[in-house]
Amino acid sequence: MKIGIVGAGRVGCSLGKYLTEQGQAVAGYFSKSKKSVEEAATFTKTKAFPTLEELVETCDVIWITTPDDAIAKVWESIQRLLIQNKIICHFSGSLSSVVFSGRVEKGIAACSIHPVYAFSDKFTSYHQLNTVMFTMEGDADALALMKPLFEKLGNRVQVIASEKKIRYHAAAVMASNLMVALYQMSVDMLADCGFETGMAKELLEPLVRGNIDKLLASSPEEALTGPVERGDVETVQKHLKELTPKEREVYTLLGRTLVQIAARKNPEQDYRTVQKILED
Repeated sequence: MKIGIVGAGRVGCSLGKYLTEQGQAVAGYFSKSKKSVEEAATFTKTKAFPTLEELVETCDVIWITTPDDAIAKVWESIQRLLIQNKIICHFSGSLSSVVFSGRVEKGIAACSIHPVYAFSDKFTSYHQLNTVMFTMEGDADALALMKPLFEKLGNRVQVIASEKKIRYHAAAVMASNLMVALYQMSVDMLADCGFETGMAKELLEPLVRGNIDKLLASSPEEALTGPVERGDVETVQKHLKELTPKEREVYTLLGRTLVQIAARKNPEQDYRTVQKILED
């Protein structure tokens, strides 16, 4: 099996290096940028293909590691070539294999593969890929080849339904990107209380680190503390009166989920009053 990679950015370079370091057959790269494709080929000790056609002809498996908005365009270009019995994969978190329209008629099997990882650098990120979980969805023939490949490298792989791809990606965004927004909102509220940014971060750091560490080491129930968990109705009411409309919207929405977690943690406690306040 020879893998050809279309796209020579952070994801493409990292994955190619990860595979070649463990003896997997990566034939090389194609990219519109001559500089980036030569860098990737040199870095992974593979070939810089001068054309997409040559890469497709040479390889059994084609990985598309371009930005999301370029995947369909690359697929259109590949479809113009005489292709049969190939495996086509992309690495987008939000797109599914549906983007490879018309593949069945051409005898192509396709899947999407998503490493749950932030690729920060094209030349160093591969070092951490052995710890990363991958999600996949798509055609059975493609999954039958790609899933064992990454499992052999030591990665855990979870297959999901194609129709759940967007919801899966939204879940990942909530746990990562939206946490950044929630943290920024807290910093802004502290600034309104007179805290300089550095002091606000110093205040929040033990709270953030303690909660995340506890959450990852145990469960939401074990990690949960605070006025909602205690059923402290008076404090919750005071918070809601002090917050801006935007802050109150976030507080009440997340607070309702906290009530559900608290009820699981303390089944003997009555949270109906707190629930009503957060719903009104």
